[in-house]
Amino acid sequence: MPMSQSSTIIVKQATLEQLEEVVQLFDAWRVFYGQPSDPEGARSFLFDRFEHSESVIFLAIDQVSGQAVGYTQLFPVFSSISMKRSWILNDLYVDESFRGRGAAQLLLDQVKRFGGLTKAKGIELSTAPDNLRAQALYEKNGYKRDEEFLHYFLTL
Repeated sequence: MPMSQSSTIIVKQATLEQLEEVVQLFDAWRVFYGQPSDPEGARSFLFDRFEHSESVIFLAIDQVSGQAVGYTQLFPVFSSISMKRSWILNDLYVDESFRGRGAAQLLLDQVKRFGGLTKAKGIELSTAPDNLRAQALYEKNGYKRDEEFLHYFLTL
């Protein structure tokens, strides 16, 4: 799969070998959304996703330092009506010290490319109502706010 890149940041699909880098970013993303830090829980959750091929994770890596500076995680979902797969872009996070350097855009570019390669119907995502910076980025990239369907959730 082709990699996305900027002058110093590249994006590549993560494998189990990058588990620890993903754990750090995933834990930071959860903290951003008000959850307590839980690296062990994050490691277990992510290991299961890798082990069972239940998600696709892309890492943004700074080529200068070799540090993973951002990631996105996709989960597959299927539509009986269209008989096609879509991807849920569940997580998108860039380390604060690397924001504004194009990593999030590169991750979104890679997600779009991956969706096309997998012949997906589309990419679905949600974000917090007060995350205006993310909303602006998504809308700039062609994501449309769903005004057609109401979404419901049952907590178990």
